[in-house]
Amino acid sequence: MALVLPTCSLWKRELVRFVRDRHRLYGAILQPLLFWLLVGAGLNASFFPAGVDAEVTYLEYIYPGTLLLILLFTAIFSTISVVEDRKEGFMQSVLVAPVPRASLVLGKVLGGTTLAVLEGLIFLLFAYQLDIPLSPASLAATICFLVLLGLALTGLGFTIAWRMESTAGFHAIMNLLLLPMWLLSGAFFPLSGAPPWLGWLMKVNPLTYGVAGLRRVLYLEAPAKAGDVASLEYCIGVTLIFTFATLLASIAVVVKGEGARV
Repeated sequence: MALVLPTCSLWKRELVRFVRDRHRLYGAILQPLLFWLLVGAGLNASFFPAGVDAEVTYLEYIYPGTLLLILLFTAIFSTISVVEDRKEGFMQSVLVAPVPRASLVLGKVLGGTTLAVLEGLIFLLFAYQLDIPLSPASLAATICFLVLLGLALTGLGFTIAWRMESTAGFHAIMNLLLLPMWLLSGAFFPLSGAPPWLGWLMKVNPLTYGVAGLRRVLYLEAPAKAGDVASLEYCIGVTLIFTFATLLASIAVVVKGEGARV
C-alpha cells in the first residue's frame, strides 16, 4: 500500500496535467502524422525498400515506424516535466515524503506510458485506411506491444531527465540519442538493405526490434507482409529486456540520488 497509493497519485497527476495542456497532444500526434503523410506520399512512387513485399506501399511501410515515433515524442513530452518539477520544488517535496522513491518513478512512467498508448491508439485508426488486416487478436497484440515500448521509452526519458539541469539540455540529449535510435530502427529502410556498418548499428539498436515487433503484430493475420524482420518471439524478448533495463535504471538514479539537486 505504501508503494501503490503514491504511485497512483502521481499517475493521476500526469493524466490531469495532460488534460490541462492540450498542446502536448497536438505536438505528439500531429508532427508524426504530418511526417508520415508528407514523407510517405512524397516517396511512395520514387522509393521502395529492398526486401519488402511488393504489395506494401511506402506509406504503409513507414506506418509502424511512425507509430513508434508517436511513442517517442510522448516520452519526451512526458518526462520533460521531471526537469520542470525539480525546478518548481515539487520533486523535492516528494523525495522528502515518507514514501518509497520507486513510487515516484513508477507514477511518472506509468502516466507517460498511458498517454503514449492512448495517442498510439488514435493513430491506429489510420491503419484501416491502409491495407493492414487488423483483427481483434492483432489489435490486442499491438496494444500490448505498445505498452512495452511506452514503458521502455518513458523509462529511458526519465533516466535522462533526472540528470538534466535544464529543459534545453534535456531536448539536446534526447535529439542526440533517441532520434538517431529511431532513424536506425528500420522505420525508414529495412535492415536487409543497409550497408554492413549501418546494419551492425541497427542490429544493436533495441528500437529495431520494437519496429520489427510492431510489424509482426500489425500483420499477425498476414505475416508475409511484415517483411524480412526478426521473429515475434525474438522481438518480444529484446523489448522486454530493454523495458526492464530502462525501468531499473530510472529507479536506480532516483534511489541513489543522482542529479537530484536543482
